[in-house]
Amino acid sequence: MQDEYRTVARVGVHETEVNRSRFLCALAPAATEREAQDFVARVRKEHADATHNCYAYVIGADAAVQKANDDGEPGGTAGVPMLQMLLRRDMRYVVAVVTRYYGGVKLGAGGLIRAYGGAVGESLDTLGTITRRRFRLATVTVDHQRAGKVQNDLRSTGREVRDVRYGEAVTIEIGLPDADVESFRAWLADATAGTARFELGGEAYGDG
Repeated sequence: MQDEYRTVARVGVHETEVNRSRFLCALAPAATEREAQDFVARVRKEHADATHNCYAYVIGADAAVQKANDDGEPGGTAGVPMLQMLLRRDMRYVVAVVTRYYGGVKLGAGGLIRAYGGAVGESLDTLGTITRRRFRLATVTVDHQRAGKVQNDLRSTGREVRDVRYGEAVTIEIGLPDADVESFRAWLADATAGTARFELGGEAYGDG
């Protein structure tokens, strides 16, 4: 798994103009290929009168799914430069749709590549991106007496407390970078005089 990836923080649209053609780049986070396709369909419906609605998306932290579509522009002049821009910026779980309203001036292959790739780049700059880092889920089980102090210590050292459950003991779910697991285990044993139970869970991504 990748240690981190970048994605867009929110859905947004940014418009640029090149030789009287309007290029509207709509960006959105997409957790699955289905979500990406649904977003493309929505934009195409909204701009059904546009000359072209080209798209590109990258799904998976390791960029396992990559798709690009030129929607009638000359092959390789729209979807591919859009996809290349997303990959160059290390973007994942993201979909971009560039809607073009033709302005009467032909741009040529080079001009189209620059316009479509540039529209995505400018949108990323304008809308902003966030970095998500990989971490291990872990569960700390501690007695009620020590739970408050452990929680305070976790928060004061910037650990991400994801969930706290109260039962016979207190179960605290946290997120830890892989590299910190052993040092955290030692700290916990020290802080609770060896009474806390520590279990490692699966992996996930969170905002870094």
